[in-house]
Amino acid sequence: MSNKLLPPSSGPGRPKDPAKRLAILEAAKRLFMRNGYEGSSMDAIAAEAGVSKLTVYSHFTDKETLFACAVESKCEEQLPTPYFELRSDTAIDTVLLAIGRGFNSLINSEESVAMMRLVMTQSVQNPQMAQLFYDAGPQRMLLAMEHLLEQANANGQLRVEHPQRAAEHFFSLIKGGCNFRRLIGCCEPPSGLAADEHVQEVVKLFLRAYRP
Repeated sequence: MSNKLLPPSSGPGRPKDPAKRLAILEAAKRLFMRNGYEGSSMDAIAAEAGVSKLTVYSHFTDKETLFACAVESKCEEQLPTPYFELRSDTAIDTVLLAIGRGFNSLINSEESVAMMRLVMTQSVQNPQMAQLFYDAGPQRMLLAMEHLLEQANANGQLRVEHPQRAAEHFFSLIKGGCNFRRLIGCCEPPSGLAADEHVQEVVKLFLRAYRP
């Protein structure tokens, strides 16, 4: 994966202010969704965040890095990295339910739906933006899920011959028909009870397919 997806190193000198970094990320998410990738300049993002453009560049080396980090930040909110760590004392059912719930909430949130619409609208004119989005969001989660399934296969909790395919199966099942309807504006976000029932059904189905 490109090094651009990682926050730039602080290097020597005064430590960077994490509050300013967060403000820049939040401003970038708002502007990218409102004005698109090309329509969101680093000057505008700096003004939205209440910092100087130099401060934006000191935290994020260029707009591509900032866009990727904004996408990564949104994913991390709902699916923190520890979700994909399989401890010896944790049942695979529990782990899959946590990931499923987090992913379902993420993809059906207003921010994620707006971002997906933006990427789909602008992907023909700007394939680089689409690739940045995929690498920072979906691809990162697929790789994390693939690693988790490899662990589950190694310790005997699951029998998974092709972890990459199984990871795609899991996330595709969670998306189901509801996410498609959300993207085209045909339904509201699922209620808490309905969303949780959907995730539980998917996890049961997935375990039926991959449990030894």
